[in-house]
Amino acid sequence: MSGRVLVGVKRVIDYAVKIRVKPDNSGVVTDGVKHSMNPFCEIAVEEAVKLKEKKFIKEVVAVSCGPQQAQETIRTALAMGADRGIHVEVTGKDYDTLGPLQVSKIFAALAKKEDAQLLILGKQAIDDDCNQTGQMTAALLDWPQGTFASEVSLEGDKIKVVREIDGGLETIKINTPAVLTADLRLNTPRYATLPNIMKAKKKKIAQVKPADLGVDITSRLEVLRVDEPPQRLAGVTVETVDDLVAKLKESGTI
Repeated sequence: MSGRVLVGVKRVIDYAVKIRVKPDNSGVVTDGVKHSMNPFCEIAVEEAVKLKEKKFIKEVVAVSCGPQQAQETIRTALAMGADRGIHVEVTGKDYDTLGPLQVSKIFAALAKKEDAQLLILGKQAIDDDCNQTGQMTAALLDWPQGTFASEVSLEGDKIKVVREIDGGLETIKINTPAVLTADLRLNTPRYATLPNIMKAKKKKIAQVKPADLGVDITSRLEVLRVDEPPQRLAGVTVETVDDLVAKLKESGTI
């Protein structure tokens, strides 16, 4: 396989930040909060760059959907080794309601427009944990999919994928073009070096809107309310089994 790979890179609240719910319970606080690339997307970028370094593919294109700040995430991917970026501009309420189905439609349209041979995404994002975009995109394109990939190797026009499943590992072989989703053990993403960060500033980022791709991003879902999980109550120590039973009866557990 020698062609173009699209890689999804999502801007999310940094994994080290403590999430706070808005006072009106309409969502989580994002203003003034550190954001970074979704960790699973970093793994997807690394895999795409490694495929290019092995001469399996010719070009890596990083794609992100969101407001202007999403370009920072694309620049990170460019510094890691992607060749160019595409920023699909989604702002305001459209961005607030942007879900896996809408993003899948965007990726499917871009895959056709860019004549991509491979689409690599993180298996899920750490903000919504949906784990749906890769599967939906494959369905919309009618492409084979290799999800939860922990090992990827190209064999001619086929891709051998070792998948992480509940019972252990599953090995499959799929045709190209295809959609892959990266699991945690696929690789260890490289750090962007200062020279590569400087080079990334000169790489091109194209800006498009969903309408330019013929995609309707109207959401059919409505978030009614967002609440923090209840705080865990402090535990108590009991001396005997009888004390334990008495405590359980007192709390109404038994």
